[in-house]
Amino acid sequence: MRFSAHLEDWKLSQPFRISGAEWLSSPTLVVQLQDGDHVGRGEAQGVFYLDETAPTLLEQVEGVADKLARGLSRARLQDLLPPGGARNALDCALWDLECKQKGVSIWKLTGIRPGPVTTVFTIGLEPDPETMAAKAAAAARFPVLKIKLNADRPLERLRAIRAARPDAELVVDANQGWDFALLKDILPACKELRLGMIEQPLPRGQDAELEGFKSPVTLAADESCLHSEELETAARRYGMINIKLDKTGGLTEALELARAARTLDCSLMVGNMVGTSLGMAPAFVVAQLCDFVDIDGPLLLKHDRPYGLEYRDGVVDRIDPRLWG
Repeated sequence: MRFSAHLEDWKLSQPFRISGAEWLSSPTLVVQLQDGDHVGRGEAQGVFYLDETAPTLLEQVEGVADKLARGLSRARLQDLLPPGGARNALDCALWDLECKQKGVSIWKLTGIRPGPVTTVFTIGLEPDPETMAAKAAAAARFPVLKIKLNADRPLERLRAIRAARPDAELVVDANQGWDFALLKDILPACKELRLGMIEQPLPRGQDAELEGFKSPVTLAADESCLHSEELETAARRYGMINIKLDKTGGLTEALELARAARTLDCSLMVGNMVGTSLGMAPAFVVAQLCDFVDIDGPLLLKHDRPYGLEYRDGVVDRIDPRLWG
């Protein structure tokens, strides 16, 4: 098997802000595995709050290049690299390669039945509620909006957005930006505003107060649940788990996390780290198992890859096998 990896930098259409961070581009690791005429690809952005960067991901995958050359299975990869972006890129490339080698689709390989899904469209954090409301109004063709918030006037922002989009389903991502007192204080209003879910309100490692807490709005774990080993604790604190392939270390572990979370009666969401359609394609597989879908990464970029996912008013219905799978 021939292995290659390189870095790319995909420019965003506009600055993307969340609580505590801002991006102008999406630095990306791309991995390619070739067996004769068959080529498998995967990409990753890494987990930024765990200090992963595209260069560190490249260093990780180059560190196992000799093993790849001798042929590496997905099962062996799970032990060879820890969860994270490097393993994600390799794992997804192995899935893609196997599809090409066997001449079958990812649906045949996974046993998952495909269907259209509706992704959220993300409204990034802006300095004032009016700007966020204007962006929500401009996204009128998207029926589900994900609102990035911090501790600065969260209700004012939500009320402005709800007034601008009374028709939309709204979900919130606080990206660890609140504390428990703020969460409890605004939850009644959040319910009145018909929020479908609040993602990661409290910081990772500082959310023990959620155990036993009955929230009137579903709370979702993102940073607080990276992979299956963290599921048991997260399931005691949250009603929903956000699965991201960069966190789990690939599609293999993502599917295992989805299965395990369902056994604990958790709802499921699939998310992304703002990548191209090459990263969203395996997430689209996970999306078939989820209640909320957040695979809008390519919509935030100036350009996407050839044969990328097609978004029709937020609906994605297929993967082009020339892209992946």
